[in-house]
Amino acid sequence: MCAEEHYDIGSNTPHGGEVPLVPIVQVYAADAFGVSFPPGCDLLQVLWCPFDHGEFCYPLPQVHWRDSRAVGPVKATPAAPADAPRDYVPSPCVVHPEQVAEYPSWDLPEDLRKGLRDRFDQLERETGWLYWYHLADAPGIKLGGYPGWTQEPVWPDCAACGRRMDHLLTVASWEYDGESWRTWLPVEDREVVDGQETHRGEEGLAAHAAAGLMLGDAGGVYIFECRSCPDRPIGHWFDCS
Repeated sequence: MCAEEHYDIGSNTPHGGEVPLVPIVQVYAADAFGVSFPPGCDLLQVLWCPFDHGEFCYPLPQVHWRDSRAVGPVKATPAAPADAPRDYVPSPCVVHPEQVAEYPSWDLPEDLRKGLRDRFDQLERETGWLYWYHLADAPGIKLGGYPGWTQEPVWPDCAACGRRMDHLLTVASWEYDGESWRTWLPVEDREVVDGQETHRGEEGLAAHAAAGLMLGDAGGVYIFECRSCPDRPIGHWFDCS
């Protein structure tokens, strides 16, 4: 349950009372390639409150690391609040993890950015690929890697130790955009995508926005954690166009 102060979407009207959290992602360690789980835990569960919070108005996430062997009888998932914004409640779907290599986009150091500029220009001339869209950070909902910032990066520091937190999870509105589908769209989805019509039609939309979310103006919620502290405190940030 969320007992924090929360508001109806797009307004300053408080939404009274506790609110049941809605499930966002559940992943087992065996399927989370390269993600560091705390000792004794093999299950990651992320939930959030489906109402606006804070200055920038976004859902408030919670992270739970668990030992699946210690989980007892599983109760029925509470229904999302009837008045919760549909854009903040994901459609039920199955996760098929795929490991990819990615590189910093917004987080690329300025001196390295300048040093690689000629190579980026050559790549675009020869292939039509833009480093920022096709080869840098992967779009969509993902574990690990780099946040797919829309605005300038905002990495939170841990309140306990002061170190910069690590990116744990991005919950994005879209799995790809008009450019990034050319390299990041899973092979299984390519048959339903027709060139520039990347999100037209029912099948194309299912690949483009499988979770049925819309966070602000096609934005994302970024969840961070401090891996230096034993209790792995989390931070979060939201941005959009």
